[in-house]
Amino acid sequence: MTSTPEQGTTPARPPESLADLLGGRRGAVDATLPPVAFAAGWLLGGESLPLGVGAALVTGAAVAVWRWRRGQRPRSVLVGLLAVCVAALVALRTGRAEDFFLVQLVANAASALAWMVSIVIRWPLLGVLVGVALRQRGRWRRDPALLRAYGRGSWVWAATYLLRVAVFLPLWLGGQVVALTVARVALTWPLVATALAVSWVVVRRSLPAGHPGLRHPLDPATLAAPATTAHER
Repeated sequence: MTSTPEQGTTPARPPESLADLLGGRRGAVDATLPPVAFAAGWLLGGESLPLGVGAALVTGAAVAVWRWRRGQRPRSVLVGLLAVCVAALVALRTGRAEDFFLVQLVANAASALAWMVSIVIRWPLLGVLVGVALRQRGRWRRDPALLRAYGRGSWVWAATYLLRVAVFLPLWLGGQVVALTVARVALTWPLVATALAVSWVVVRRSLPAGHPGLRHPLDPATLAAPATTAHER
């Protein structure tokens, strides 16, 4: 008797990419809109800081409402809006338009440090994020191959934050508001897309032949138990 797809077999799903596991580029695209609105308002208003801040806040609020209506988590929506509000307050407090990007600069420096420290202490953040997405808790850490692969992949993400700091810092020191906006767009979603692709390739190529993949961590203790039992018999 031949089985049909409805009766016995289920079509195999294509393996999920790292982009699927980490949420894709939607958040990165949304993050570029308020800075672009800030620069546009600032320029159109004759380098008016209040107008630039107002444009950024209105755009940030519109993006938050749009994301919320599309069913995204309220916490994620509020964090994005809060980041825009803090950036606007910093710029208004200092009176310098380039300081609208100061929060982003500090956040990237802190993120670079966090990713590098996570690799050194053998809790690579890439593994933590994918482990949470796959509901693996800490099982992936018991697999030496996965731990090594996630460590190598995490260096790709650490490098993206270091690159942003290297680009943003001299532009911020020089007060280059338009250049900061262009850099923010260029080094947000295109860089995230590149990091997703490169880190996925690095992780996959770091795993030995025959490894079952990210969804199936191997526990050396579990694998050794049957062999020991068979030998004793």
